Amino acid sequence: MPDSFPRRVYAILAQVPPGRVITYGTIALLLGEPRKARQVGWALAATPAWDPPLPAHRVINARGELSGGPAFGGYAVQRGKLEAEGVAFMRDGRVDLERYLWLPREVSDSIAGSPTGEQPRDRNQHDRAEHGHDQ
Repeated sequence: MPDSFPRRVYAILAQVPPGRVITYGTIALLLGEPRKARQVGWALAATPAWDPPLPAHRVINARGELSGGPAFGGYAVQRGKLEAEGVAFMRDGRVDLERYLWLPREVSDSIAGSPTGEQPRDRNQHDRAEHGHDQ
């Protein structure tokens, strides 16, 4: 009998090393369930008290933002834990996923190409949109 979805989420989460993060969508993708990022969040909200505790504070959204709500103790607690592990935040309060995103070694190139589950985009797209040059 296969493990439940939450147990599979916890198994991936337990592998994320200190100083690295993973996204809800990446966990779903690694589980072969790319449309279940929200269910990953639900599983994390019900994370059992394990010893040692699961590092649920290392899970962030696809934009590099923290959950912000009461999950993992709230925004300040989650950020403090990540900073204590060496994760630096950008000026806008996000985590640089290109630098800190963790993927297991056995992940295929197709998953590594879009680890957060988002479509790849032009690096200058954000700058053009901010400065009114996006057409």
